[in-house]
Amino acid sequence: MGRARPGILPGMARIPGLLAAAAALTVLFVGGCAGDTGDGADAKPAVCESFAAAQLTADHIRDANVSENGLSQVRPLLTQLREQLTQLVADAKAQYATQADAIRTAVDGLTTSVETALAAPSATNLTAVRDSVGQLRESVDGLRDAISGTC
Repeated sequence: MGRARPGILPGMARIPGLLAAAAALTVLFVGGCAGDTGDGADAKPAVCESFAAAQLTADHIRDANVSENGLSQVRPLLTQLREQLTQLVADAKAQYATQADAIRTAVDGLTTSVETALAAPSATNLTAVRDSVGQLRESVDGLRDAISGTC
């Protein structure tokens, strides 16, 4: 391990990397629903469109160079992704209420843990961010599995 930089708590320098990792993990959940099946079927349900929109934003987040451009480049995309996840939850609510509620709870938890880690960087708070990302991934995997036959 390298030396700690003066004025930076251990682990604090990793926050941008963790946030980028959190954003990249969102890519894992959106891969299963987007895309045209090519079968000429009727338009897909709104939940499929919401899933595809979130996938596009997650791709932009994944492609952002946080280490070069800082969090300022990613923050608007994270805000947009949160809004799209909110829309996804709304679109999924009627048919997939259990999964939609799990995503909403996980997004709220991730938002809180990221805000806490940014305000007070510590190993404990960074671990909470990692755990929140895992919970979000699990909840979105549950929705992806549920809608796989529809999208």
